[in-house]
Amino acid sequence: MAMSVGKEDGDDVPMSDINTTPLVDVMLVLLIIFLIAVPVVVETVPISLPATAYEARETKPENVELTIRGGPGGTCEVYWGMTPIDSQTLLDRSVKVLEDAIAKVGGAENLTDETMPEAHLRGDVNTPYKCIGGTIFTMQRAGFARVGFVSEPPPGTGVTRL
Repeated sequence: MAMSVGKEDGDDVPMSDINTTPLVDVMLVLLIIFLIAVPVVVETVPISLPATAYEARETKPENVELTIRGGPGGTCEVYWGMTPIDSQTLLDRSVKVLEDAIAKVGGAENLTDETMPEAHLRGDVNTPYKCIGGTIFTMQRAGFARVGFVSEPPPGTGVTRL
């Protein structure tokens, strides 16, 4: 190991600067090791993820439009149209909508995807998941097969989409 001493003007003081080259070399080697090792360590279960596509929603009179937001103190506020509604009333009204749709087409065997009412949920971005999940659960208990989310469309389209 070499040691550098001070200038030749008589001061025999050792140089106190740290040689950073070995430190940089070690860090680069570690970086390369981690770049190679991380993809090998990360394992996921192979699945096929759904492709997302924006579809213009059809506004049909039989569809149920719900708005959900978080209330004060962690409560949930659900609105049917512009009317606030509690969970039991939501269930009862949803069942009534489905019963009316079945009666309109002449029985459950005549109900198709086109005649089946849908539930469209609009949730505020700050709404706790328990509010959204509870509303979805209630609509599924009522018998709604299609529960969709109304989201913000891409800029420039000007269309509300599901």
